[in-house]
Amino acid sequence: MPRPVIGLSCYLVDAEWGDGVVMSSLIPQWYVDVIHAADADVLVLPPENSADVLERLDGLVLAGGEDVDARIYGEPSDPTADSPVLLRDASELALYRRAKDLGMPVLGICRGVQLMAVAHGGSLIQHLPAVTSEVVHSTGPENYVDHLARFLEGSLIASLLGTEPFVVNSAHHQAVDSPGDLRITGWAQDGTVEVCEDTAAEFCIGVQWHPERPDRRKPDAPLLRAFVQAAQAHQRSSGRSGSSLNSTR
Repeated sequence: MPRPVIGLSCYLVDAEWGDGVVMSSLIPQWYVDVIHAADADVLVLPPENSADVLERLDGLVLAGGEDVDARIYGEPSDPTADSPVLLRDASELALYRRAKDLGMPVLGICRGVQLMAVAHGGSLIQHLPAVTSEVVHSTGPENYVDHLARFLEGSLIASLLGTEPFVVNSAHHQAVDSPGDLRITGWAQDGTVEVCEDTAAEFCIGVQWHPERPDRRKPDAPLLRAFVQAAQAHQRSSGRSGSSLNSTR
């Protein structure tokens, strides 16, 4: 059986190249590395890709990044929110919904869990410091803060990481408010949502922290291994006979 192929969403940002600043589809190599380390291959999915590409893949990772546009869930944007990246929002929502149609394993990371909640009819807290000061979830861009989380007994995340207080890393000012019809299965010490799951799916989970970071490779390895194992199972059930993206199912 070939290694499963994971679709990985990415940023749409201005980046400096040899001929100037150009809008670019980019992803930190850490995301690719952590999927490779879990024994899967990676296909980076730029915004505007057809969501039908997932029919030739085995799993979907929704990467972190900018705030989801609040207008998608019917609220005005908070002044602290990032400038909306409408193309990325639309693309990832389409990818997620197609993955759900296909019964494909999904792992959402930071922005990813927030987008999952919005896709399920939920909403977001747009500026956490306005509602909680018990836990610091961010001290600025690219500054990761460690704090404790707890997981619901009997949940998927608890089966992988246990029910004892677990150290996670935060770098976010928004968080899930309402999960829609997802189930909240993990919380920070101040009650901030850390994990959401679709309990009707074989493997569909979003985490608010960043398991792709190099310092998280050991503690979060069970989560990544389980995701790749679910992708392998999806590959078998879908009948994909080879690792080529041109293979038919």
